[in-house]
Amino acid sequence: MKLAKEIKTKFEKLDINSFSELALIIPSSYEDLTLHSTLQVGSPQLVDATVESVFRAKNSIQITFFVHNFAHTLQGVIFRPKPYMMHQFKEGNRDYYYGVVECNNGMCSINMPKKVTTVGSITPKYKCSLRSDAMLRFVQKYLTKESLLNEGLDEKVIDNLLKLHFPKTVINLKELDKDILDALKYVELFVYMKQLSSKRRYFDSVCSVSNDYKEWADTLPFTLTDEQVKTIEDIKQDISKKVSAKRMIVGDVGCGKTMVILASAYMMKPYRSILMAPTTILANQLYEEAIKFLPNLNITLVTNKTKKVDLSEYDFIIGTHALLYRDLPDAGLVMVDEQHRFGTLQRNMLEKLVSEGEKKPHYLQFSATPIPRTQAMIETAHIDVSLITSTPFKKDITSQVIRNQDFKELILHIKEEISKSNQVLVIYPLVEESESIDYQSIDKARGYWEKNFQNVYVTHGKDKDKEKVLEEFSKKGDILIATTVVEVGISLPRLSTVVIVGAERLGLSTLHQLRGRVSRTGLKGYCYLYTKQNKSSRLERFCETTSGFDIAKLDLKFRKSGDLLKGSNQSGNQFRWVDLAEDEEIVKSVRLNFL
Repeated sequence: MKLAKEIKTKFEKLDINSFSELALIIPSSYEDLTLHSTLQVGSPQLVDATVESVFRAKNSIQITFFVHNFAHTLQGVIFRPKPYMMHQFKEGNRDYYYGVVECNNGMCSINMPKKVTTVGSITPKYKCSLRSDAMLRFVQKYLTKESLLNEGLDEKVIDNLLKLHFPKTVINLKELDKDILDALKYVELFVYMKQLSSKRRYFDSVCSVSNDYKEWADTLPFTLTDEQVKTIEDIKQDISKKVSAKRMIVGDVGCGKTMVILASAYMMKPYRSILMAPTTILANQLYEEAIKFLPNLNITLVTNKTKKVDLSEYDFIIGTHALLYRDLPDAGLVMVDEQHRFGTLQRNMLEKLVSEGEKKPHYLQFSATPIPRTQAMIETAHIDVSLITSTPFKKDITSQVIRNQDFKELILHIKEEISKSNQVLVIYPLVEESESIDYQSIDKARGYWEKNFQNVYVTHGKDKDKEKVLEEFSKKGDILIATTVVEVGISLPRLSTVVIVGAERLGLSTLHQLRGRVSRTGLKGYCYLYTKQNKSSRLERFCETTSGFDIAKLDLKFRKSGDLLKGSNQSGNQFRWVDLAEDEEIVKSVRLNFL
């Protein structure tokens, strides 16, 4: 009992919960009390020395040593000595001393030498919330192979990790050996995924069904891609279980997630499905697709503008967040499209509205923001993940970085595209002027476009009529001036060109989302990235990369990953050792513990 209390108290002070986390608090340096036959200038070193002379001044002691382990004379200086030090250095005495050795112009000195009685050890020094000596005692007492094996760590990983805390030779902490570095990465991921898996909750499902989708798929005027089929098979397995499914389907722009949504609703019959989309336009598009491809289901659309009716007669209810304010009937399946556009509370609220006591509906969330494969594998510790990396047809989009001198050519291209009845999207970073950003705002730039072109539409995030503007533009417009409000979801079949002003200010994943608005129906597409920077390797690399998953990996390299656990995937890396862009193999091996 006392043992457990001591561990608990120390863990609380260190803000950790396990021995695996303790092992990750590695030494900041080592005190090397072994004898070396060579001088290690600039580093603390143990010397075997005889005191040849001692001069005691008012505020210092100056000592001459003859060092036996490398046959050299050293001058020792102790500033502001404590009284007991005055008697430590006696002429003719041979002892062991420890201090930093410095050499200048052939003269060597040892600063603040201290007499040492224990020789031959290498002692780790720690910088943490415990005093270094207290941390050392705690590590030596409790950080054992057995304690780490009990937490599920691999024996080889443990052996490499313990070398840092119980070294036989001094370890270069600035250039760690690959085996030790891989062990640190492994344990860091192991701890992280363990925390994620502890957040996962299992509930009985409202229903389980074993329906097939193949008969429905055969009626489609196209063939589903292999990855669409694999994802639908994953969902088919999920909904046949008595445990409520929780799956995230991540797909690149235009990968055909809509067909996965419709297949899921088809397989759920006779149980009801509910789908929540972030905008009226997107909900409308999904509703139209559902009406077209699911003729045997009774389908309805719910938005702020639709009248309140009894929804219990429908098999498939598609809506915006307006669903949260309606009386929803029981449902076997809840789906959320573009899930990151909703808050966690909104997503949970929808699920709760159709739960039956402790039983929950199957739950699928869809995202068009590709994440690196490594991150997807980590996410599987708390939610099932399906990736759709291919698209039903190959997009033909030319991407190019442009600057001021390319403007005339850009205008000629835009005029040519409009003459072919194609549409153009121009993205600006701001709605109003700002002194801190050296790019035109929509307010300032719109005059040029409206003067030189017809059928110009303008919208932005704060525009209350943005959905109406987008709808009108899709039917009648030539040029749309906007902010990144059009990043997700809207279908513009005639859109062939996107121009992004101040492109270097946006993350690569956002640029990819915007580029994904063009060439939705196989049309030849163009993406122009306008920048005032003379050089931008990041944008150049983006132009060479077309896969959203590769873009996400590239984004990681340039911006680092965010905190997955807290759900804020912005820049700034929560891993000290792991590089999500590079360490896929280590992620794979850790993941096996959580499948």
